[in-house]
Amino acid sequence: MRVIITEHARKRLHDFRQDRITITDIINAATGVPGRIPTATRFRGFFARSGRMFDIVAKDIPTGRLVITVIGK
Repeated sequence: MRVIITEHARKRLHDFRQDRITITDIINAATGVPGRIPTATRFRGFFARSGRMFDIVAKDIPTGRLVITVIGK
């Protein structure tokens, strides 16, 4: 499955709350969600390799899975 990360989500990775969360962590989280996501939905409780907990908001589109934003804990 192709994972598309929005520019907004990429910018958020530079914020303090999303510190130590990588693109690879986001891709692993997005591909780990089973099934189809027809509307933007928040998925909670992912862990980055650094140990930082985070949530993602994702939605399936015709070209793949779109990650709209990342929320660090």
